[in-house]
Amino acid sequence: MDSTISRLLQMAEAGNVEAIVNLGNYRASGDGVQQDVGLAIKFLRLAAERGLVEAQFSLAVMYENGQGVTQNYGEAIRWYRKAAERGDRDAQYNLDNLYSRGVRVTPGVTEAVGWYPDAAEQGNSDSQFYFGFMHQYGYGVTQNYGEAVRWYRKAAEQRHAPAQNKLGFMYQYGYGVTQNYGEAVRWYRKAAEQGHAPAQNKLGFMYQKGNGVSRDDGEAVRWYRKAAELGDGNAQFNLGFMYQYGCGVTRNHGEAVRWYRKAAEQGHAPAQNKLGLMYHNGYGVTQDDGEAVRWYRKAAKQGDADAAERLAKLKYNRGDFI
Repeated sequence: MDSTISRLLQMAEAGNVEAIVNLGNYRASGDGVQQDVGLAIKFLRLAAERGLVEAQFSLAVMYENGQGVTQNYGEAIRWYRKAAERGDRDAQYNLDNLYSRGVRVTPGVTEAVGWYPDAAEQGNSDSQFYFGFMHQYGYGVTQNYGEAVRWYRKAAEQRHAPAQNKLGFMYQYGYGVTQNYGEAVRWYRKAAEQGHAPAQNKLGFMYQKGNGVSRDDGEAVRWYRKAAELGDGNAQFNLGFMYQYGCGVTRNHGEAVRWYRKAAEQGHAPAQNKLGLMYHNGYGVTQDDGEAVRWYRKAAKQGDADAAERLAKLKYNRGDFI
């Protein structure tokens, strides 16, 4: 391993960006060298600034998750964008998820539209998706839901799963089209059947609410579980809810806690609030107000009003006024 690291250092010093990324990955994982996430960040940033998409994506992930750096969604979005603009589908997907969760950058930032229109017109489904995304959120162009729908549809008709998911969303809420739950379900299903976790979660929600399909909690659970097992935080929260209240499954507070915790550890504020509640009441876990406070506080810091209220009441009842 020492010889490999030495060779990578020599290549990095000669300006080889892939070697720089590999050094960063070794430092981040501690594979054969002393783990040093801070140094890994420096290597990745250097490669990212030289335009290597893999490094831009990895750096964005680390900022999104707070791995080795203070969590910073603005920086995560900035680096995801750079990778997305180079056609990296994982970056486009993660960027889509951040926006879907309500994460935003400073309003009014003007960015060049770049090569998206030309590539989109030429039939590139990734570009069509991202161009639709830009129109939906007003990123680099005037916000226009109708145009967003038009570009999402072009990509969706090429079996682009994220675009199918977004087109379903537009139909579900009537953005740029007449609201139509049946069409929403149709497009969600197309994406879900390709293994697209956000669409699987949304399809589960449609079954749970009976929107565009006959209400079926069992089907809701089935789709929530598929997405939850792929790591989708919203689905993990929803599956936890179904277990907590016995909807479509036998009530099981232990399973509810397990899924709430998975979502909470991803920073999902409603799941953090629910996990705090489970600890406070001793549902599925040993009753522990200290843990309840810890999780309520995490959710409250993200603006969850319900968690803030529960935190205040719990601290008052404990005589903790500071």
